[in-house]
Amino acid sequence: MRDLQSKVAVITGAASGIGRALAEHLRQQGCALALSDVDGPGLERVAAALPPGPGQVTTAVVDVADRDAVHRHADEVHRAHGAAHVVINNAGVGQSDVVSELTYDDLEWVMSINFWGVVHGTKAFLPRLVDQGEGHIVNISSVFGLIGVPSQAAYCASKFAVRGFTESMRQELQGSGVSVSCVHPGGVKTNIVRNARSRRGPDGQMVTAADAERYERFFRTTAERAARIIVDGIKRDRPRILVGSDATFLDSVQRLWPRRYTGVLARLLGTSR
Repeated sequence: MRDLQSKVAVITGAASGIGRALAEHLRQQGCALALSDVDGPGLERVAAALPPGPGQVTTAVVDVADRDAVHRHADEVHRAHGAAHVVINNAGVGQSDVVSELTYDDLEWVMSINFWGVVHGTKAFLPRLVDQGEGHIVNISSVFGLIGVPSQAAYCASKFAVRGFTESMRQELQGSGVSVSCVHPGGVKTNIVRNARSRRGPDGQMVTAADAERYERFFRTTAERAARIIVDGIKRDRPRILVGSDATFLDSVQRLWPRRYTGVLARLLGTSR
């Protein structure tokens, strides 16, 4: 989909971070927007700050873990906009804790948003995209959908699941006119670490605010830069979009040394193997 002018882009998790930056950049590309988030006031602030452009901007408070709510949102988008062309399943949450301390509730919460939210968004919009013979589904995984990391078992599981789901669907939709991209951001400057439900680091110790700030120093990519990379990937129909030099590096390490990359991670994180 090289020309995004006057296309309708659907973005979940649009009130902050990468979702907000995607809304801004896609508006600059001439897209009408259907934005959703659980943060209603934040969503309205984002919408109010967007520049004028062709097509309207609509907002909706939607919990992507709620299947019925997502399907209702898809119906509302089509009533308001007449169609959807780019669907970006971006909403996500962080969960940092070692497996021995994770509760079933923790795991279910992460999977309900990070994985099932992607499934719900895909299933709600896909039939109409196939019927119109044109569209692009963009599912946000993570560099942690490429590698396993200590203290990130729940998050990694959800992002590996997004990757598998997306890569399988891409093959199924060949020749349909619907493109599919899986996005793997590295460290992006958002609030996901600070907003994680619990924060236990790779060494098993609880993460303080100072620790979170130290981890965030490794996050080199701004949300705005991430949005530009993702939109460029959409326009080029790239099936796999790596965001940030750290994502490119870790992807290469995992490919070259699949049994040894944990040692590289240990040295980077300052933890024992």
